[in-house]
Amino acid sequence: MTRFKKTSVLLCSILLTVLIMAGNVFAAAYKVVANDSLYKIGTLFNTSVSTIRSDNGLTSDLILPGQELSVRALTYTVKSGDSLYTISQKNGVPLYSLRKANNKWDNTLYPGQKLLLPGKTATESGNAVIAFTQSDVDLLARLITAEADNQPYDAKVGVGAVVVNRVRSQDFPNSIKSVIYQVIGGYYQFTPVENGYINNPASADAKKAAYAALYGSDPSKGSLFYFDDSATNKWLWSKPIRAYIGKMVFVY
Repeated sequence: MTRFKKTSVLLCSILLTVLIMAGNVFAAAYKVVANDSLYKIGTLFNTSVSTIRSDNGLTSDLILPGQELSVRALTYTVKSGDSLYTISQKNGVPLYSLRKANNKWDNTLYPGQKLLLPGKTATESGNAVIAFTQSDVDLLARLITAEADNQPYDAKVGVGAVVVNRVRSQDFPNSIKSVIYQVIGGYYQFTPVENGYINNPASADAKKAAYAALYGSDPSKGSLFYFDDSATNKWLWSKPIRAYIGKMVFVY
């Protein structure tokens, strides 16, 4: 992946605020177990009883074991090598809460399995498609700055989306940091990590693009790779092209 020449970008910070506040509630299904109450479920998922009632059209606090309730939470897709402990650590969720939210008291997991992430709520994360921290946002924005700071805004979002898509894929690590710093066969997956440009400050435009990708915008159309159209790598060009934005080519 080729680093583009950086150019100065000035944006008002209010644009980022508007982006964060926009978006729909991210809902997931929680199955009620014995001795549950709306209060206990609300505490588990960091939301209120009134919100749960409203989201599910309930007219009372009566719930029954086996009943499915829509809760405002992120979900996590299990990848090969995952354990409940590592998932809890990477996503900042207490292990007991992770077990309780999924009624998961054994340690058996399989790739592709969906788990609720209690405490990762719509209030905290908007309609984010993966869990993230502020340091993740900064790292992703610095990658976008290094790779595409003089490219159209959609290309910047596309770079972020490729990282997000890798986090969600079973073929790559399951966190933003581990994806960006991944080395395969002795080769860095992202050139700015190798040449040090990843350490340069992120532009305001790149930060906005990072949030857009984290909240589900994907101009790359599901791509897992991107490159400059001046690249001569035949393997990259042989892959199905999903999007072509500015000088950025996004492939799957």
